[in-house]
Amino acid sequence: MASSASLSPSLPSTPSLARLHLRINTRISSTPLSLVVPLRKSWALKCSASSASVGSPGVLDKPSIPLKTGKWEWKFQEKRINVYYEEHEGESSSPTKSILMMPTISDVSTVEEWRLVAQDIVTREGDINWRATIVDWPGLGYSDRPTIDYNADVMEDFLVKLMNSSDGPLSRSDDIVIFGGGHAATIAVRAAIKGLVKPSAIAAVAPTWAGPLPIVFGRGSDMESRYGLLRGTLRAPAVGWMMYNVLVSNEKAIQSQYTSHVYADPENVTPAFIQSRYALTKQKGARYVPAAFLTGLLDPVKSREEFLELFSQLDGRVPVMVVSSLSAPKRSKAEMDALKGAKGVSKFVEVPGALLPQEEYPAMVAQKLYQFLQENFEQKD
Repeated sequence: MASSASLSPSLPSTPSLARLHLRINTRISSTPLSLVVPLRKSWALKCSASSASVGSPGVLDKPSIPLKTGKWEWKFQEKRINVYYEEHEGESSSPTKSILMMPTISDVSTVEEWRLVAQDIVTREGDINWRATIVDWPGLGYSDRPTIDYNADVMEDFLVKLMNSSDGPLSRSDDIVIFGGGHAATIAVRAAIKGLVKPSAIAAVAPTWAGPLPIVFGRGSDMESRYGLLRGTLRAPAVGWMMYNVLVSNEKAIQSQYTSHVYADPENVTPAFIQSRYALTKQKGARYVPAAFLTGLLDPVKSREEFLELFSQLDGRVPVMVVSSLSAPKRSKAEMDALKGAKGVSKFVEVPGALLPQEEYPAMVAQKLYQFLQENFEQKD
């Protein structure tokens, strides 16, 4: 984050925390502290089950289709957490198959990033009537944001229960394709190799495995202790909000992140988009998942070797496509490119964009994803 803010005297004076913040301030401008997604003002979301007609805001020339939104209850550690989802489906009489689209994990993650891709795919005419379900992660987007000790295992548990629930939004589907962005893709792959979920195919869009701080500063024992201190501070009452406002929840920081590495074209960043993203960071409980993501607790693996090993274990079991983005930050791009030709990756393609190509260039990403679906499903039917 390219922020000029510094720790105020009222924040913790622990030397290691102050030094870490200084290093973040001076070096984080070239790495993804968080992934920032613009929220189109033309979308109107509802928090209870409903239907609405959704049209494209001009990025894709597609007819409007019905949009169903709702909440599903995830039970975790005696908590009942309402999880937001929405469904997109075409009107073809062809047999229906389902796609689960999981947003990239970040402090401002929402279903918004996949909407135009979903709309594009489900309105195409083919042998299959595709149904797309986009789901917000717990603690993010329009889902509840309870105080949970979030980590990769918690997020995996959520994904597993979501896909296997008899009363969830995917309960009608026996044959599910997963599209995931960033960490979401890697968490899905990890769950699949354990046999906890059984997708019929996986598309990993700009996949990542390392959180913003670990990818820059590493995972040495000294840094892990500092991450723990920072994480504890971010979660603390009162002082946590103050630190969160310095590191994440301010418009200047969001715009800097967005223009430097989240989108490839700074012209796509507008004041209205930044304001809508800023508003997401002000929701009750907004800081808990970012505290975990920022400091590496949501990382599904700890090294590139483990990252490659995950994908290799799907070799011959599930078709896997990796969609790499041409303008991703150097470190993130290196991890994506390591999957080119890797065991378990059946197809590797590149598209314009940085960390959110599915939102910045939805038509191009949708085309690549639809080709993948055709190659693995439609041509076989």
